[in-house]
Amino acid sequence: MRSRTFDPAGVVFGVVIPIAAAAFGVILTHVWRSRLPEQIATHWSGTDPDGFTSPITSSWTLAVVIVLVGGGCSAVASLAHALLIMRRTMLMIGLTVVGLIVVLQIAIMSRQLDVTDVTAVEIPGWALAAGTAVGFAVGLLGAALLNDYRDRVVADEPPPASFPRADIDLPIIEPLGAGRVAIAVLFTVLAAAAALTCWLSQSWWPVAIFLPLAVLPVSIMRYELVVDRKGIHVRSLGMAAFDYALEEVTGASVREVNPFEDFGGWGLRVKGRGNFAVATAKGPAVFVTFANGDRLTITTEHAERIAGALNSLASVR
Repeated sequence: MRSRTFDPAGVVFGVVIPIAAAAFGVILTHVWRSRLPEQIATHWSGTDPDGFTSPITSSWTLAVVIVLVGGGCSAVASLAHALLIMRRTMLMIGLTVVGLIVVLQIAIMSRQLDVTDVTAVEIPGWALAAGTAVGFAVGLLGAALLNDYRDRVVADEPPPASFPRADIDLPIIEPLGAGRVAIAVLFTVLAAAAALTCWLSQSWWPVAIFLPLAVLPVSIMRYELVVDRKGIHVRSLGMAAFDYALEEVTGASVREVNPFEDFGGWGLRVKGRGNFAVATAKGPAVFVTFANGDRLTITTEHAERIAGALNSLASVR
């Protein structure tokens, strides 16, 4: 039986916070309305403002964007039975957008308080960096607090006798996905792009945006597989992407996998209901089935060892 439809932490971070952020911008605009010009600068071309609108119109427009774009992404985190890693990724993306818009909105309005000539107002570049950093930090905190409410069913039979068995020292810990060289190249490319943007804008703020832009791709490029006496676990950014207890395992076998032919792509894949894969290489993969009907395929050079260890442990649980 499913215990929850919504994850409380997901509701707070994915729904309540974006709505509260949108409302805060509208309320703050009304509080500052008497000190703001009739038309405020809302768009810049380089360092010169080239778009103007009324403060109230601007605040309501941004509120709609926050709710539809930021809240639309992060609201996925509230769905208790959606794939956990997807909920975490969408929450971090959504709240980064929310943080960016809210902080930038506050900075733009505060810069134009009691100003008569808005044509000379410069865009507060630091707010882009601060908003991105704040939004990403809140998103990362919320992602860490999400829980996995998927169906958990205890297997009532041991794995088939034909499946491999092995007496392996545990835990087995193996990195999956992009190697250190690939990650280093990614960081180098993003750092170079940030440095170029800093030079072109004559500002430091692109540097602060570099971190979340680098961390998010890494979260879907590199994983860690752990097999221990509790079960099988796949982690991303130190948080669980898949976490199955030993009591749920009905069997583990070995098969050959081509990520693009078998799952339509590289990395974490979903192919039908309950059919998951962490396919990061062509070759052997451990294929694990669970009592709730889920199936998990993980490409690894040690597929035989991992399958044998899981079947042996599941047989004597």
